[in-house]
Amino acid sequence: MRRPLGTAVLLLLVGAALAVFGAGGAQAAGYRYWSFWEGDGGTGWTYATQGPSLVRPDDGAVQGFRFSVSEDSQDSARPRRAPDFARVCADTPAKDGRKRVAVVIDPGTPADAPAGETPPAPRAACAQVAPDASTAEALASVAKPLRYDSAAMLCAISGYPRSGCGEQVADDGPDAAADATTGAAEPSAEAAGTASSGDGDGGPSAGVLTGAAAVLVLGLAAALRTRRRR
Repeated sequence: MRRPLGTAVLLLLVGAALAVFGAGGAQAAGYRYWSFWEGDGGTGWTYATQGPSLVRPDDGAVQGFRFSVSEDSQDSARPRRAPDFARVCADTPAKDGRKRVAVVIDPGTPADAPAGETPPAPRAACAQVAPDASTAEALASVAKPLRYDSAAMLCAISGYPRSGCGEQVADDGPDAAADATTGAAEPSAEAAGTASSGDGDGGPSAGVLTGAAAVLVLGLAAALRTRRRR
């Protein structure tokens, strides 16, 4: 039996709606990158608002780096070691004309690692650097080799990971990774390890979804008018 034209149109429109809105949820994504943290003076960490090349920590500061997959700074994983300057720098005596900065490096978990790589063990080191040295310089003094991309974004610490830099990771499961080239929604280049909190989640934008909804409404209205004429 043939379906009335209006019914067929309605079914097509509903199917299109499910495809559009379903795709938005399936394609939500995060980014795999080194985030940058600063000790808050106690036992916690504060997400850095500037990149390590811009921050010039005081003597006695603790700076942390964590490799993980996250959508933005709100859900980014903190270093798993407490920012304890006294413990990290206990064996590094103070020296005139130099400052000491505790550097905590947490390469994250196997779930966050790129395919074929295993994260090294977390570690901490006491950097003794010039009084005006940046966090990036302190990091370089204790964790070479470092790798940066052409936009000065921090990509690897002590050679980990071997490749990649802020790549997008599809949220289709714990092991699903889309090794796509980073684009405008990648973590901030100047922040060099600090993720942006934009809408670059790999799914349809709000404008696309709104436009699709408008088309569906118009289509439904047309289908109803067709049925009334009969």
